[in-house]
Amino acid sequence: MRIFRLFKIIFVVLRFGLDEFLLSHERVRWLRVLLDILLFFRSTSRPRAVRLRLALENLGPIFVKFGQMLSTRRDLMPTDIADELAKLQDQVPPFPSAQAIQILQVNYGRQLSEVFQSFEEQPVASASVAQVHFAVLPDGRHAAVKILRPGIKRVIEHDIALLKVAADLMEKLWSDGRRLKPKLVVNEFEKYLNDELDLSREAANASQLKRNFANSKLLLVPEMYWDFCSSEVMVMERMYGTPVNQVENLRNAGVNISKLASDGVEIFYTQVFRDGFFHADMHPGNVQVASDGQYIALDFGIMGTLTDSDKHYLAQNFIAFFRRDYKRVAEVHIESGWAPADTRVDELEAAIRAVCEPIFDKPLREVSFGKVLLRLFQTSRRFGIEIQPQLVLLQKTLLNIEGLGLQLDPELDLWKTAKPWLERWMSEQVGWRGLLKSLKQEAPHYFTLIPQLPRLLHQRLHEKNSRAEMDNTLRQLLVQQKRRNALLMVIVLILLLQMASVMFA
Repeated sequence: MRIFRLFKIIFVVLRFGLDEFLLSHERVRWLRVLLDILLFFRSTSRPRAVRLRLALENLGPIFVKFGQMLSTRRDLMPTDIADELAKLQDQVPPFPSAQAIQILQVNYGRQLSEVFQSFEEQPVASASVAQVHFAVLPDGRHAAVKILRPGIKRVIEHDIALLKVAADLMEKLWSDGRRLKPKLVVNEFEKYLNDELDLSREAANASQLKRNFANSKLLLVPEMYWDFCSSEVMVMERMYGTPVNQVENLRNAGVNISKLASDGVEIFYTQVFRDGFFHADMHPGNVQVASDGQYIALDFGIMGTLTDSDKHYLAQNFIAFFRRDYKRVAEVHIESGWAPADTRVDELEAAIRAVCEPIFDKPLREVSFGKVLLRLFQTSRRFGIEIQPQLVLLQKTLLNIEGLGLQLDPELDLWKTAKPWLERWMSEQVGWRGLLKSLKQEAPHYFTLIPQLPRLLHQRLHEKNSRAEMDNTLRQLLVQQKRRNALLMVIVLILLLQMASVMFA
């Protein structure tokens, strides 16, 4: 099956003339002309951006997600391609409504009319993994019903298998392959894709995010209706908002766009550094804005998590970066193990300064993070810095955030917005507030441990005495063994002397 999938990918690339992106140079253009003559099934009359979008749709969910990410990078993509790929966010062809109804009836074990008061057969959104229908619950609550695409698991399994083969070849044939850890990255991607294919897990993610922002005035998260959820169906509160990329409509509705942009930055840093649990698929199709200016989060299939250690080192990196303390950035990379222990701090400091210094004091619209990331990548390769697989989703989310920021407020100063928040967070982690917080978290453990201290101390002393007795026994056995060895040597010597006397008698 994998070989057939590979052939399909090659066929789709040729069918939609995507070789144009590779064979546009004058030296090899003749090869493209030859392909046009030989391959009668090629469809190259439409614009290149349309052909790219259609090809990604034909290739399935992994490729669609890649296109979704590219659509937010207008500083990297030509305008025609970015505009066309944006349609992947909410214009992926839906699967038939009859199939959706059949999936629902199989899951609930009864007719749809017995489950919902009403159900809209026409989907309101169709994405790469699932599609959404509106419905009304028996008690009158308005809901959104998300239904997994039939057969999607098998398609993703085949695509992941091909990616694993490609990653394996990359590690073997490319000099930078091992340092970049492509197999670990693919495994991480597979993990999150599998999570996205389980809608009950997605519902749990949404509940966690909603609880994290329960008292926040920045972010709204829909309530999950658990009685109607399963691994293939998720039913949640219907949200009413405007897509975040419809900036003119938001302005006409009286939304403060500048505040909206800065609120988005604060939401991101709150998720990453306070909670270590963040929405990792924040393209415009998954983010809306309520009438009062609050963000509305949708689609919780891909969520990122960070350990306390990851958060600590990331926060130190960000703060040192915002302060232009490049020496500290270099030191943190070495302390965290991201850079080899024998790396010279002064050399890494100078390399980071050369990359980062030109982008300060500029509005977001004048900063190309694509170029910055490329230069940072070249720097990391020079110093042997390893890619951290657990941070791949965070890097992807940072690109999404920048894309949203460019659309909302190109004048947004990302550094000034983020720096005070991070400094406040760090003071809460390492200052006296952090100490009180740690004591509060550990208090239940201490209260449980204190009554057990006498018993644990007695057990430890007993183990120590037992170990001492065992050591003494071993010493005695060793002494006895040495005595036996000496006796054996004497016996052997006597036998040799007797044999010698007999031979020379």
